[in-house]
Amino acid sequence: MGQTLWDVEFIFVDDASPDNSVEVLEKVLKAYPGRRVKLLRHDRNRGLPAARNTGLAAATGEYIWHCDSDDWPEPEMLEKLYNAAKRVDADIAYCDFYLDYGSRKRYMENPEYTAAKDMLEQGFLGGRMKYNVWNKIIRRSLYRNVTFPEGHSMGEDMTVITLATRATRVVHVPQALYHYFKLNDNAFSNTFSTKHLEDIRYNVERIWSALDGVPELNKMFFRLNIKLPFLFSGKYSQYLLWKEWFPESNPYIEKNSFLPERTRRVQVWARKGYWPLVWLYAFAVNRIYYGLLIRNR
Repeated sequence: MGQTLWDVEFIFVDDASPDNSVEVLEKVLKAYPGRRVKLLRHDRNRGLPAARNTGLAAATGEYIWHCDSDDWPEPEMLEKLYNAAKRVDADIAYCDFYLDYGSRKRYMENPEYTAAKDMLEQGFLGGRMKYNVWNKIIRRSLYRNVTFPEGHSMGEDMTVITLATRATRVVHVPQALYHYFKLNDNAFSNTFSTKHLEDIRYNVERIWSALDGVPELNKMFFRLNIKLPFLFSGKYSQYLLWKEWFPESNPYIEKNSFLPERTRRVQVWARKGYWPLVWLYAFAVNRIYYGLLIRNR
């Protein structure tokens, strides 16, 4: 509610919350009587993708922005993104962000793109940047006939890839204007349930159909990046998943110059079955680099 951009339509979706979230929201809204607000309710819990779709169906603005319920923006975020988009008539405006751990935060920088094609092929598919919904405003017209995958929450933000295939011009605001709240940055604690894995596979195949016309090389980079987190889990069972998933993409590892050489190297080790080296690398990155160096910044 403290956004410096005034002409904003705020849409809140109550996905059958079991707590007092709505009461808290209504109390806050009383302090901002001049804001345009819509409060929509689901009669049952339907999940995040469905909540996004409900909000999209009710939206009338020129651009769409998503804010997840446990995150927060800098007060000038929407104003800076909107002004940047209008200045160059961009379909998508995006910014840097913070990984916020409560007592500390890590600045996450995004690469500079002006052409949507480059952001799609080098950024999203090549692995140089994430396809999150929350650090971007996206022209609402790009959403025509596009919805988020209800019932398949894990990987639902891949929908942004489809939107990027429809965009022409993009603009980057090189400031961290969004706080993505993260309880734990230790990938060794990550677990993937059967449902999570099913959702990811579902969303990969759903997006695949939107990539007609995209070079095969970039599409294979996308598949490699989807399974890359398995190598940072520290768990042999997930190493086997890496080996099982999208083996047709493995010959393309060394060709992805958009990723650091060290990341390509650990994938080569995985392809060759050098699992002790994979484990040592993941341990060094997660426990030593992220666990000690970044934590002490």
